[in-house]
Amino acid sequence: MFHVIIPARYASTRLPGKPLQLIAGKPMVQHVWEQARKSSALSVTVATDDQRIVDACQAFGAQVLLTREDHPSGTDRLQEVVSALGLPADACVVNVQGDEPLIPPAVIDQVAGNLLAHPEAGMATLCEPIADAETLFNPNAVKVVCDHQGFALYFSRAPMPWCRDAFAAGPGPLPAGIPFNRHIGIYAYKVGFLHDYVTWPASPLEIAESLEQLRALWFGTRIHVATACELLPAGVDTQADLDRVRALLGQA
Repeated sequence: MFHVIIPARYASTRLPGKPLQLIAGKPMVQHVWEQARKSSALSVTVATDDQRIVDACQAFGAQVLLTREDHPSGTDRLQEVVSALGLPADACVVNVQGDEPLIPPAVIDQVAGNLLAHPEAGMATLCEPIADAETLFNPNAVKVVCDHQGFALYFSRAPMPWCRDAFAAGPGPLPAGIPFNRHIGIYAYKVGFLHDYVTWPASPLEIAESLEQLRALWFGTRIHVATACELLPAGVDTQADLDRVRALLGQA
């Protein structure tokens, strides 16, 4: 059993008012909410810092909470929400980003199930195989390396694992048999972990890579990682992304 929280901020440097952008006649955040409602979640809550998003969510019947505007990270915003909802420390919550209108419900169930199946983990997340050097060497594609049990060893924007001989002359064909994986940014958390996380200072690795999950590793939290059971379509970051999703779901 688990709960879904959808963070939806109004401000976006590349696409202002992103959660309220219309796709097939509905605001984007409604599409995300509807996909999450198809999962096995006990509840789905939108968390936002803007009254306009609150009003829109109430109009289509979603449970929505207005949060503080000054959270340093999305994880901090989640902690405020689980506190407001009164969820117990052993409850599981899944963070579904508010700009993922095509997210498959099956992957929401998968990441929650993986966390519940690994009580030694405080977090769970997903990945997908990398098949080309362009993705491996792209700093915008976050890579993850795991141990034999599927627990994260490190996340990085750098190419990893680094194949010393194969990459000696620069990017080239990826060697066979090496697990190159791209991290997919969907997370399941234990509520108790969220309460701990907000008390920890940002770690040097987190600051260097600009990756929040490195704070968890720095302070000893185990993160379970599995290959996503379904392909996750790219989220919406730009106008071009929005146009692509509109074409798939029907012009707004």
